[in-house]
Amino acid sequence: MKPIRIATRGSELALWQANFIASALGCETELVVLSTQGDRDQSSSLSDIGGQGIFVKEIQTALIDDRADVAVHSAKDLPALEPEGLAIGAFPKRGDVRDALIGNPLGQLKRGDLIATGSPRRQVQLKALRPDIGFVPLRGNMATRFSMVERCSAVMVAYAALERLGRLDLVAEVFEPTQLVPQVGQGALAAECRSEDDRVKALLMEIDDLATRLAVQSERSLLSQVGSGCSLPVGAFGKTDENSGRIDLIGFIGSMDGSNIIRVSGSGSDPVELGSRLGQELMTKGGSDLLDQANRCKNHG
Repeated sequence: MKPIRIATRGSELALWQANFIASALGCETELVVLSTQGDRDQSSSLSDIGGQGIFVKEIQTALIDDRADVAVHSAKDLPALEPEGLAIGAFPKRGDVRDALIGNPLGQLKRGDLIATGSPRRQVQLKALRPDIGFVPLRGNMATRFSMVERCSAVMVAYAALERLGRLDLVAEVFEPTQLVPQVGQGALAAECRSEDDRVKALLMEIDDLATRLAVQSERSLLSQVGSGCSLPVGAFGKTDENSGRIDLIGFIGSMDGSNIIRVSGSGSDPVELGSRLGQELMTKGGSDLLDQANRCKNHG
């Protein structure tokens, strides 16, 4: 039987994720290491070069072209809508969803100190906690992010990334999801395959974690209501009760300057219905107006 070809990006963290999936599958595998647009352009902001999807398109193309059998992604990098012919065969048990600061904790920063982060979602929520701090853009691999501590007072990263790379020693502060709503899919991995590949789908089904799948599906459903290509800060976090199957979901959308942050929360058993309902609630509570304002500014920019 031919080995399962696993497509992945080439960063240290991406290779950890691909090898984790390979080990979980328990069969012969080989890695297909690819470079994505997001890897090649390290200077532009994510919104300038396409936003969500720039770390996955080339990997998905390898699946479609039958150059790979499985594509491993950080679930947070996936657009809300799945390309035709592909399916997410597994969401393994989710890692830690929280955001973390390295360098210094928020409470020890002085007025005017800078935090390195390229994420508008993180910036607007941190600004709500500390209006007196500033931000500098951040792109690049984890080693680049670690090095920014020498130039800034703190750097914000995903706690799960630190945990997977064995660098929890760097953590200065961790933020609960109620403080900083995470990115959709944060802490979760997604193993994608061709929809018609029954052999691979059966293998991936064995490593799928239902509680994680339901939670991430609810988050992705919310994102699809707001708009998969939304340029505004958006976050969501779902948590599944493994006994009852109930999903608790929180979500937010904010203006780019952080002056307006809208949050919603709710529960349900159907992840798509729950996410859709809360996504619609975000929009009716002011999200639509924020998007209209952002689009007008973009068109006149």
